[in-house]
Parts: sequence; C-alpha cells; structure tokens
Amino acid sequence: MQEDFLHHVWQYQKFQHQETLKTNQGENLQILSVGQHNKHQSGPDFFNAKIKIDNQIWAGNIEIHLKSSDWYAHQHENDSAYDNVILHVVWDDDVEIYRKDNTIIPSLSLKNKVDSKVFKRYEQLLKVKPQQINCEKSFAGFDDFVLQNWLERVYIERLERKSDLILKLLNQSQNNWEAVLFQLLSKNFGLNINGSAFLELSKTVPYKVIAKHHHNIEDLEALLLGQSSLLSIETEDQYLKKLQERYQYLKHKYELQQAKEQPKFFRLRPDNFPSLRLAELAAVYHQQPQLFQNLISAKSKNDIYKLFEVELPEFWKTHFSLTKQSQPKTKRLSQNFIDLLIINTIVPLKFFYQKQTNNEIPNDELFELISSLKPERNRKVDVFENLRPKTNQNALHSQALLQLKTEYCDKNYCLKCHLGKRILNQSI
Repeated sequence: MQEDFLHHVWQYQKFQHQETLKTNQGENLQILSVGQHNKHQSGPDFFNAKIKIDNQIWAGNIEIHLKSSDWYAHQHENDSAYDNVILHVVWDDDVEIYRKDNTIIPSLSLKNKVDSKVFKRYEQLLKVKPQQINCEKSFAGFDDFVLQNWLERVYIERLERKSDLILKLLNQSQNNWEAVLFQLLSKNFGLNINGSAFLELSKTVPYKVIAKHHHNIEDLEALLLGQSSLLSIETEDQYLKKLQERYQYLKHKYELQQAKEQPKFFRLRPDNFPSLRLAELAAVYHQQPQLFQNLISAKSKNDIYKLFEVELPEFWKTHFSLTKQSQPKTKRLSQNFIDLLIINTIVPLKFFYQKQTNNEIPNDELFELISSLKPERNRKVDVFENLRPKTNQNALHSQALLQLKTEYCDKNYCLKCHLGKRILNQSI
C-alpha cells in the first residue's frame, strides 16, 4: 500500500457505493469538492475541499495518511498549517485525532471502500514502464554535433523565458538593475519552497533602503527578518531583542508594510531554513553594496564564488532559526548553493542585461560560465541520461534538457523539435 494510491482514490473518488459513504464516527458523508491537490508544497494534501457531514457543509483542507496515527508521527498537531483540516482520509483508522479545542477531526477509512480490482490495476500500472519521450528508441542515435547544437538553442529559449520575469521587475523598478538583482536573488535564496514568499518580501523593502543601510548588518537582518514576520516572537535573547527594536524603528521610519506570505520551515533542511537564508542574504548585501556591477564584470565561476564569501554575525553560529539554539557551526554559502544562484539568477540576468544594452546575445561567455558548473540531476533530466549516457555533463545540458522535456516532449511538440524533424526526415 502506498499513500499516493489513496491520493488517487480521493482525487478521482474511486469509492464503492459513494452514495452511502460514512465517516468513521458514523456520520453521513457527501463529497462536494475534493479540493486542489497539493503535490509539492508543505501542508495538507488537498486544499479548499468542500464536504457535507450529515446536514452541515464544511469547507477546508483534507489530509491523507496510511494510518491515522501518522498524524502524530508527522507532528501535525504542532503545525498550524493543519488547523483547518476538515477530514482525515486514511487506509487504517487506528486512533482518533483531536483538534486544539478537543473536538475530533472526522475521518474516512478507505480500507473497505475501494474495489480490490482498482488496487490491482494500480499495482499493474506501476509495473509497466511508461514511454518517457516519443523518440526514446531513436535518442541514442542522434549525431553528437546535432544534439549539442540543439541543446544550445533550447537553452537560449530557456533564458528567453526567464527574461520575462526580469523585464517585469525592471519595469516595476523604473530600470533599477540593482533592485532587480536584489529581488531575483531574494526569490532564489528562498528556493522552491519559499521563492514566492521571498520575492514578495523583497518588494516590500525599497532597494534604496537596503542600499542606505548596507553598512549595518543588524539593520539589514532586522529589515528582512522583520518584513517576513519572523521577528514576531517572544524572546529573551539580547541579539534578537536588538533586532526587534531596530526593526520597529525602521518600519516606522520608512512606513513599511510586512509581506503577506510568510515563509515556511516544513520539510526543509536546517541549512535552508528561511531565517538563515535571509541572514545570509543580508550578509551578502552588507559585504557587496555594488553587487550588480561586480556580477556583470565577473567572468568566471571563481570570480562569483568570491563575491558570495560572506560572514554572518556570531548569533548564527549557534542558530538555524530564531527560536532554537543548535550546536556551534560556522555558516557559509555552499558552492552548490552558489551554483544554483548562478544558474537561476546570475546567468539569466547577465543574458538579459547584455541583450538590453548591446542588442546581442553573448553566447560564448555565458555558455562558458554555465558549462563550467556541475549538472543538475532530477527525474526529467535522468530520462535523457538513461537513454543516452553522458548526455548531461554540465549545467547547460541539464537546463537545456529540462526545457526540452517540459516544453517539447511533455507537450508532444515533436514537429517543433529539431530532433523530431530529423526522425521524420530519416536523417539521423
């Protein structure tokens, strides 16, 4: 039994006798809307569902587990993100789950409500290897030169797509390139989980305020942590109290409004906790007040690594978050993390900047920089690597393969793909 099977059953309502569903508490259950499937983010598995229990309609979130007791195993009782769960869907209902007000969260056990044939078909589906791309039988036979040239062209397409956000931010900032860099870096310091929250945060602090206070690391930390609401805690720590005082002063002085989207900690490793990442971002701007010009001038990855060699205040040697002390450890930006910044922020920005100012695409310099980085590994890229070993040798390849898989293969755009055309023309 796998939990994703239960997600499938709930999402597509693969129940026996759905018209007579009852909760484990004996109440009549009618599913009005299964909600929106939360595939990647932290929090409940389905958002904004609507159900009817007896004569009462409920709107909220759905959490799914193999066993009811997994609720406590995953410590959901301590996570406010689960306060609005209206139904706990499980395979085995082995314990009752209570809200903070001591009322029971209604539960639905699927153990005897799913046709065994459905489960057998699901198992059989997992055993069959699906076709990953349409040309998988031909992919290994493409000429190296042809494939390399197509990947370079597809990578340029990916940079063009990323240019859309840069242009939007540039217009909003009235052509302030330093402000655009600050916002893009903020987004990518948040990675996938907190990227949107960090981007919103960066828009609540005018870059001129960041530039004005670059000489004071505590002011920068206070601004970023305060605007993200992370300083809204009770503490006896003198360093944090000082940050709170500075934030209240700066917030009033610049009439700042806090970001609405708060950063998440759930499912993150300590090195990626938003509190630490914001402190690192503050340290970057403390030590590199002219970061944009320095990055535009940087020619190699080693030049860029030096710009991100930052030192954090003493407080962070024993903290990943603001509320709990940890074993002493010197915090610094890892090379892998800086590589992600180069891939997702610096190269796209350099590409767009030079296009805007020189009206040309500086392929050679950008390709040399991106090709000097290690390749990314994920399921989409591994499809091609498994079909043709050594296809993914550097970051340019991995970025191009992501673009190829997402924008061509997944959409069946074979006739728009140079490789697909070669197959149709029997020229491989």
